[in-house]
Amino acid sequence: MEKQQLSLEHNYRASNNTSEKPPVIIMLHGYGSDENDLFSFATELPSEYTIISLKAPYPMQPYGNAWYAIHFDNVDGKWSDDKQAIKSRGLVVKCIDEIIEKYEVDSNNITLLGFSQGTILSFSVALSYPEKVKNVIGLSGYINETIFKENYAQNDFSNLHIYTSHGSVDQVIPVDWARKTQPFLQNLGIDCEYSEFPVGHGVAPQNFLN
Repeated sequence: MEKQQLSLEHNYRASNNTSEKPPVIIMLHGYGSDENDLFSFATELPSEYTIISLKAPYPMQPYGNAWYAIHFDNVDGKWSDDKQAIKSRGLVVKCIDEIIEKYEVDSNNITLLGFSQGTILSFSVALSYPEKVKNVIGLSGYINETIFKENYAQNDFSNLHIYTSHGSVDQVIPVDWARKTQPFLQNLGIDCEYSEFPVGHGVAPQNFLN
């Protein structure tokens, strides 16, 4: 299938599965990066998956993009622009619907693969709209409950599966934040596996051996 137009710019790798609607992995990159970053791992992923790597909507200077701004000028060190994050959450949900329609993928087999800020947003999308997402692979991120949809805890999470990992020496997002993810999700009855690797803030190669 040819590359289609979506609400966000993206990279695309077709599935080798032509007999039925393929599963899809939708990638959400980190702060200051772009759609090429995680897409470089596409060759490591199973060929039956359609791979879509989305580009975040907010351009940064001198290069790169963000799902939402992070301001480093307040007394506590930094704060996230939650309004922008919620706007991006809506854009990703819109793109999921467009991907199902235009790329004819299996709407019951959608995986979000995020890194850092892309992980934070993936958790927000999946917990706000669990009917749209089957799996989340969340690398080097954490739960920001303030960007979840109101009353999200009443959602049905029975079909949602989450794998998340973090670097034990991550210098950007403290590992203590990430360690709260599994208990938080399990408290909601969500199937969640958590791994830790002796790396910093990056994509640990061990994630692709699972």
